[in-house]
Amino acid sequence: MERIAGAHLASMDGTMAEALGQSNRQRLVWLSLLAMPLLFPVALPGMASVVGGFCLLIAFGLCVGQPVPLPRWLARREIDGRARALLQRMFGRVVGIVASLGRPRLLRLSDRPARVLNASMLSIAGLSMMTPVPIISFDNVLPALAIVLISWGLRLRDGLMLLVGYLVTLVAAASVLLLWWGGSAAVAELFALAGLAWGR
Repeated sequence: MERIAGAHLASMDGTMAEALGQSNRQRLVWLSLLAMPLLFPVALPGMASVVGGFCLLIAFGLCVGQPVPLPRWLARREIDGRARALLQRMFGRVVGIVASLGRPRLLRLSDRPARVLNASMLSIAGLSMMTPVPIISFDNVLPALAIVLISWGLRLRDGLMLLVGYLVTLVAAASVLLLWWGGSAAVAELFALAGLAWGR
């Protein structure tokens, strides 16, 4: 964990391409950091779409076995000093927590033959996060937790963490579908009470 932390902290002094790295394993750590604020229902508007899109990008890279290049305009950008300091503080705290929980185990779940499964789970979590849900404001918590668990599970080759991440992913997808159905039904009821047609 100290080696991982040192490499990521050093990379924050350069461009986005240098910070995110040239491997999916490096990018998984960044994905987990971006998803963590969404564990709380106070994240910035639009952040879920950014994290979900980045999640899908990494998932595709995992599926094909190589990282997907960043857009040139994003790769050349440098990290702002304040953002760098915030990320470094956040990363230091995260590493301490993960170091006490994660370790290599159930290695088959993080081997190459399982990459399609892991990419699929990340994709489901990313899509669940990007799906807008009417009225509900805390619908990103479960997808964000799934992304964090799968990202660190792959980075540390912790199969148990991956299994928990799979479970949370499925629950997240089911909850988003349920919230979408419930929210849509509630909005339709409000429209009906107001004498308006919903969905026409």
